Amino acid sequence: MRSSLTDPFRSGTLRALTLVAVGALVAGCSSAGTAGTASAGSGGRSAPVKVGLVYSRSGLLAAYGKQYEEGFKAGLAYATHGTNKAGGHPIEVTEQDDAGDPAKAVAAAKSLVGKGCKVLAGTTDSGVALQMAPLAAQNKVLYVSGPAATDAVTGVNAYTFRSGRQSYQDILAAGALLGDARGRKVTVLAQNSAFGQANVAAVKAVLGPKGAHVGSVLAPPSATDLTPFARQTRAGKPDLVFVAWAGAGAPALWTALDQQGVLDASKVVTGLAGTASYPVFGTAGSKIAFLAHYFPGAGGGNPVERAMLDGITKAGGTPDLFSPDGFTAAQMIVHAIESGSATDTAAMAKALEGWSFDGPKGAERVRAKDHALLQPMFTARLKGSGSAARPELIDSVPMTAVAPPATGTAGR
Repeated sequence: MRSSLTDPFRSGTLRALTLVAVGALVAGCSSAGTAGTASAGSGGRSAPVKVGLVYSRSGLLAAYGKQYEEGFKAGLAYATHGTNKAGGHPIEVTEQDDAGDPAKAVAAAKSLVGKGCKVLAGTTDSGVALQMAPLAAQNKVLYVSGPAATDAVTGVNAYTFRSGRQSYQDILAAGALLGDARGRKVTVLAQNSAFGQANVAAVKAVLGPKGAHVGSVLAPPSATDLTPFARQTRAGKPDLVFVAWAGAGAPALWTALDQQGVLDASKVVTGLAGTASYPVFGTAGSKIAFLAHYFPGAGGGNPVERAMLDGITKAGGTPDLFSPDGFTAAQMIVHAIESGSATDTAAMAKALEGWSFDGPKGAERVRAKDHALLQPMFTARLKGSGSAARPELIDSVPMTAVAPPATGTAGR
C-alpha cells in the first residue's frame, strides 16, 4: 500500500485526526546510547560526520516537523551522552526546510550531499519520502525517513530506513481492537473521495484475509449534514466502525455519530493524532477507541522515554505525536556510525540491519530483510473533553503483533 491509501499527513492537522493507518532477534553490537567501535575504514577519529536534516519547518506540516526536530535533538544528546560525537567523530547537523514539497526536499538533499553529507534524515510527508529514497540510493548515502507513513518506503532500497511507523502497523493496531476478525462485520466510514476509497481498500487488504467482512459508508466530501451517514452506519449493525475522515467536517461527524447512537452500538476506532486534535472529538472522545502511534506516557515511562521527555522539555519544547520519530532517528544514526562506519554508508546500513534496541516506545528492531522498523503500537481512550482532554493507555500492542509482511529489499 502506498501513501495515497493511508498517509494522513498531506492535509494538515484535521486530516491527521483520521484513522492514520487507513486514512494506516538479532542483537546489535551495542545498546542505544552506548559507545561502539568505529570500523577500520572510518578515517580520522576527529573527522566530522555530516548529517542533513530535511523536514517541514514551514507549511502545513510545520507542527509535525517541529515535533520531529525536537525529538532528534534530544535523541542525539541521549545517544552520544551529551558529547555530540559518535565513535570519536563530531556529528554536524545541517537543517533544511522542505515545506512539505518533494521538489524542495530533493533540491535540499542534493545540495547537502554535494556538501559532503553522508546521512540524510527527516521527512514527515510520504510524497517527499518517496522522492528522497531513490536519491539516497543513487548517491549511496544513508537515509532515515521520519514520520512518513507510506508502506512503500519499507524495502525500497538498501540505503533507506525508517524511524517511524508505517501504515500497515497502524491498521494491525486498529485490528487489535476488533479481536478475532473471523466473521466480524467492519464498516469504514469515510468520504467518497480517492482518500476515502483507498482507506476502504486498505482495510479490506489487511483485515479481509483475517476473516472480517469489510463494507463502507461513503459521504460526499461536500456534505455538511452528516446525520444520514451516521444513521446508515448504525443500520448496518457493524461490530467495528473505522472512521477515516479528512477535512473540516470532523467535529460535525463526531457529533452526528454520538447523537445517532453509533458510538454506543458499535466499537468505533480512529487514529489519535497530536495534542492539538484532542478537543475536536468533544464529548464523544470518551466513547471512541483510538489507535495510537505515540502520546507522552504511552511507553510506560521506560528509561528511554523518560530521557526523551526530559530532554525535549528542558530544551523548551513539548513532547508530542512524532517526538519518538526524531529521537529514534538520532539513535539509529549514532549506532550506524559507532558500529558501522563514519564514511562507508554501506557499512552503516549493515550495522542497522537486525539491530534491536530500546526506544521511547519500548523494544524495537530494524528488520534486516526489508528495513521495516518493528515497534509496539498503542490503543487509548480520551478522558475529559475540550482543552482538558487527555489520552489514557488501554493497551500496548507488541511489535511482533503489528509487524508488516516481510518484503525483500530492492537492489539486492
